[in-house]
Amino acid sequence: MKRLRILRRWFGRKFGYARLACLALLIGFAALRIVDPAPIEELRVRTFDTFQRIDHRVKTARPVTIVDIDETSLAKLGQWPWPRTRIADFINNLTKLGAVAIGFDIMFAEPDRLNPDVAADTFRDLDEETRVKLRALPSNDQVLADAMRRSRVVLGETGLPAILSELDKKLPVTGLATLGEDPQRFMYKFPGLLRNTPVLETAAGGRGMLTINPERDGIVRRVPMIMQAQGEIMPSLTFEMLRVVTGTDTIFIKTDPAGIKSLGIKGFQIPTDLHGQLWVHFARRDPSIYVSAIDVLEGRVPPEKIEGKLVLIGTSAAGLNDLKTTPVDPALPGVEIHAQVLESALTGAVLSQPYYGPALEFLAALVLGILVTIFAPMFGPVTLVVVGALFASVLIGTSWYFYVHDRLLIDFTYPLLSTTTIYLTLIFTSFVREQGQRRQIRSAFGQYLSPALIEQLAQSPDKLKLGGEEREMTIMFSDVRGFTTISESFKHDPQGLTTLMNRFLTPLTNAILDRKGTIDKYMGDAIMAFWNAPLDDKEHQLNACEAALDMLERIDALNKVREVEAQESGITFIPINVGVGLNTGTCVVGNMGSTLRFDYSVLGDTVNLAARLEGQTKEYGFSILVGSKTAMAIKEKFAILELDFIMVKGKKEPEVIYAIAGREDTAQSGRFQRLRNLTIEMLACYRSRDWDGALEAIRRGRTTDEAHALEYLYNLYEARILNYKKDPPSEDWNGAFALLTK
Repeated sequence: MKRLRILRRWFGRKFGYARLACLALLIGFAALRIVDPAPIEELRVRTFDTFQRIDHRVKTARPVTIVDIDETSLAKLGQWPWPRTRIADFINNLTKLGAVAIGFDIMFAEPDRLNPDVAADTFRDLDEETRVKLRALPSNDQVLADAMRRSRVVLGETGLPAILSELDKKLPVTGLATLGEDPQRFMYKFPGLLRNTPVLETAAGGRGMLTINPERDGIVRRVPMIMQAQGEIMPSLTFEMLRVVTGTDTIFIKTDPAGIKSLGIKGFQIPTDLHGQLWVHFARRDPSIYVSAIDVLEGRVPPEKIEGKLVLIGTSAAGLNDLKTTPVDPALPGVEIHAQVLESALTGAVLSQPYYGPALEFLAALVLGILVTIFAPMFGPVTLVVVGALFASVLIGTSWYFYVHDRLLIDFTYPLLSTTTIYLTLIFTSFVREQGQRRQIRSAFGQYLSPALIEQLAQSPDKLKLGGEEREMTIMFSDVRGFTTISESFKHDPQGLTTLMNRFLTPLTNAILDRKGTIDKYMGDAIMAFWNAPLDDKEHQLNACEAALDMLERIDALNKVREVEAQESGITFIPINVGVGLNTGTCVVGNMGSTLRFDYSVLGDTVNLAARLEGQTKEYGFSILVGSKTAMAIKEKFAILELDFIMVKGKKEPEVIYAIAGREDTAQSGRFQRLRNLTIEMLACYRSRDWDGALEAIRRGRTTDEAHALEYLYNLYEARILNYKKDPPSEDWNGAFALLTK
């Protein structure tokens, strides 16, 4: 044992346990790269996103035109879907104009609901002769199929999470040939496949998958070129269009033991990742390749827009919900992603990850890790920073060089992450001495400062001074409605009132702290809190709103317990109701007070408006009111309802205010959708001075099952409208209402 201790001390002096830990880390990172978990992959693809944003694809040719089912077309031709005869007219017109091939980024999975035989069976009061004539007419689907046969049309199909029906094996399929391993085990698979009606499938020149799979973060980076759906191997819509145009009967799939390498047809060889996906080299959205569907139908499209082009038919209309996020565009119509795939393939501007990429990344991580482990403890901090910056620059520069010159995606984040982690492990011991000072600060201030502030002060003791900083924050004010009535019931039991306050302030406080909030102060039964200070919180609006809903839920739970207690004690139960005001904006936050005593607090107009919103909860009949900046930041995650356009005393600009009625599940519910539609209609009439229309909207709203939820709001607007009918607002009135109460 003695010799073992001596050996351990000698090893620690000569080599160091930190270096041993670094070698273990190096082995661990090697295993991590082999496993390649989601966070590592996401870091890698985010880097490639940055490359594309800096150096996106610049178009040198425009071989694709998009026929856009846009808002103008929908307004003139009516809601989607249109009759198949109209789609046939599109095909006929595009074919006459010289379209090389036509691809549909839409599906025709069911027979046309406007087929003549359907009309014959469903229209009332038709004489039998008319019914016979209708049944004798060709179906709209047959008209569309005939138009397809006179052109080169590729129909879209889509994968499903479950089998909808058995596949018709008689329908045509695309020929496939494989060079190498069986590709099916590498492909993305869908249990089910949704196809078009058989009459259209048979008439089409090709069939391809529409499926575009956004990645875990919702961004489209790669598009599958080959997939398996319900046992069938299917090319993508774009690759099938290339096959049809080139007149190739068979798609060649090249694989190796690692996965799929490329897809080929006559004249094209497209590199893919191991799952058969194409890394799309995105360009910015290009409005010049769009033509409106109504213009095609009415013959107003310049021939050069169509002649010799591949034509995709799809939609940019927001109501048809086909918008995607790409590395260079936050909202790109899905049909243009297909167009960009075709452009990339036809112009040779594609991205790819070379087969030697992972080996190069692994070798860089290994060499740099060993160098850092050996030499880092010998250098001073300045030298380490300089050398580290040099290594990082070499890694980033090499990756950037391959991207710009060869359009190859080489990841520098993995070796950089590995090396940085090893470096941080080596210098960890230098922080041990600082822990004593930090513990002293925590001990000295832990009794009267917030935990978040204590931690920040422990990291930076120099922040113990007067002054503040300006930053965007979300402010909360909460207060108990009717607390005077509750407190009067305890006038002979002050201890009971104190106990009650602790019972409801504790869960409210916990709800705030659990969502990364900082308590500013307690004001009797009221709480003031804020987010994004002293620590950064990129989702401060989301966390504040979650905290507000948590507070209401915890108060409901407390009320249920108190009601049972009241029944058992034979006393009157008075429920606790809380109003919450939230607002986001720029504030001044910091240590404020005197040189003898100061508090960490926040000031600004944003704070004042949050307080006003809390006070207005009882007027509008909703427990949570938020300002417009908060609402816009969280509108995708919560059920928000626009309430009013108000002018707060002391502010020059009016503010749109909203209520939060629940989380995302509430927003998707039919009940909330009806509430929102009723409110939108009433507000539109009110702001356009259509007093009678607004009153009529209120009257109809009160007849619905949801009327009770808007009763306070209806009463408020009804009183305003009746007053405005007697005493109309000035000509420059913009719909804003000046608050008379705080």
